[in-house]
Amino acid sequence: MSASPPDKYRHKYLIAAAVTMAAVLELIDTSIVNVAIPHMMGNLGATLDEISWVSVGYIIANVIVIPMSSWLSAYYGRRRYLTTSILLFVAASFFCGASTSLWELVFWRVVQGVGGGALLSTAQSTLWEAFPPHEVAIGQAIFGVGVMVGPTLGPTLGGFIVDNWNWPWIFYINLPLGLIAAALVSTYVTDSEHQERAEKVDWLGIGLLTAAVGSLQWMLERGERYDWFESRFVTTLALVSVGSFIWLVWHELHTDEPVIDFHLLKNRQLATGVIMGGVLGFALFGSVFVLPVFLQSLHGFTANQTGMVILPGALASAAVMATMGRRMRQMNDGRPIILLGSALFMLCMWQLAGLTYDSGKGDLFWPLVTRGVALGMMFIPLNAIALAELAPRDLASGTGLFNLTRQLGGSIGIAVLATQLNHVTKGKKALLVDHLVSTSPAVQGRVEALTHAMVAKGASATVAHQQALAILDRTVGVQASVLSFSRIYWISGLVLLSATPLMLFWHNGRPRGMVLRDSGH
Repeated sequence: MSASPPDKYRHKYLIAAAVTMAAVLELIDTSIVNVAIPHMMGNLGATLDEISWVSVGYIIANVIVIPMSSWLSAYYGRRRYLTTSILLFVAASFFCGASTSLWELVFWRVVQGVGGGALLSTAQSTLWEAFPPHEVAIGQAIFGVGVMVGPTLGPTLGGFIVDNWNWPWIFYINLPLGLIAAALVSTYVTDSEHQERAEKVDWLGIGLLTAAVGSLQWMLERGERYDWFESRFVTTLALVSVGSFIWLVWHELHTDEPVIDFHLLKNRQLATGVIMGGVLGFALFGSVFVLPVFLQSLHGFTANQTGMVILPGALASAAVMATMGRRMRQMNDGRPIILLGSALFMLCMWQLAGLTYDSGKGDLFWPLVTRGVALGMMFIPLNAIALAELAPRDLASGTGLFNLTRQLGGSIGIAVLATQLNHVTKGKKALLVDHLVSTSPAVQGRVEALTHAMVAKGASATVAHQQALAILDRTVGVQASVLSFSRIYWISGLVLLSATPLMLFWHNGRPRGMVLRDSGH
């Protein structure tokens, strides 16, 4: 009697744990550094403008590698590439923590970003093959939980580490977890059965991709600081990005072994999903960016307190994704779920837009839980439908394109909404000041009351009057900020909702696991 063949899916949960752990480390390191910026500035003697390169360098390197990860995985073999990337990430993390100068830290953050760029797309594409066709949504749900919870854990974990130890430990914490992930990947992950190794390296494509994506990300990171296109530097970055991207697309469509396979976008399911992924990134990253600013700048929350406020929403998102992973195989059409998720996201933005300066933690709980549920409902169906018609050999490339557009959509969302926040705040403050004319009895009464209060505390009449005017100005500024935050939430919700008609361009709404099961593959 012959032995039964080994089950190639027997280690699926170990693989899911390993690659998701690696992806979570990459995502946490995107945001965890922001908490430690003041401590790094003092320790390394850097200005705010200089220290920002610790974040910018990592993100630029990360975004450049994401679309190349499919090609690199095929060229070197998935097991070797993913294991090496995790080890590179871990080694760079150690040297980041051991850095004694600013530019030494920036260099190792760039290296860390190169290693981390593989961990997101390669992890997700690995899970498409690690699970049997009718269970792929479960694997994506495990990955999705990490993607949603990871960015939330960053500030919370960073705040705890900085408060109790020192900033190098935000990097050292990656070492044990990264080594465990690398060991599991090296042991259980196998090379893709479908991808073919390229015979030559597309150096021109890599160079053009680096110029296009690197310039765009650099422009988005620095644009607000330099007043966008009023700056010749920002304008140059924009021209380099656009020119390089046009050349990149033309070159990749006319070369035999492209580093990015743009031919895949001929598939209407993927092309539509990629656009919607970018819009989702815009709304998600933009709204996630705005809330901590609201809590920390207006209410004085620490990063740790902010993380605890956001955590229930992330847990709600994780719970919904876990449910979606088990229910996806039973869905003939995932579009109604995405539409419902978009509507719930809009409801959340409407609730957040109604926040005032007096709003507290209790007012944020249910809106953020609603947002978590909404994102959990959208993430897995959108992924599964966008990639539903791709051949197995194209999954890694399709996943890379999807993750790239979501990441760039998020960067654009943060840049646009940060600019809007600044401009709207100035406009609203000017409008409020116009209504606070000095001849108004209400304004005069308020200034007199504040002046008397300052005099009672020991200030002279002149100083007390100046302090009263300063308090009034600060009050107007706070109210202007509240109004501008409200505008930002409306923009986030409406942008996402406006993308839902794109679902009409899909041939159908059947998720990938359902399609593969029904077709007998």
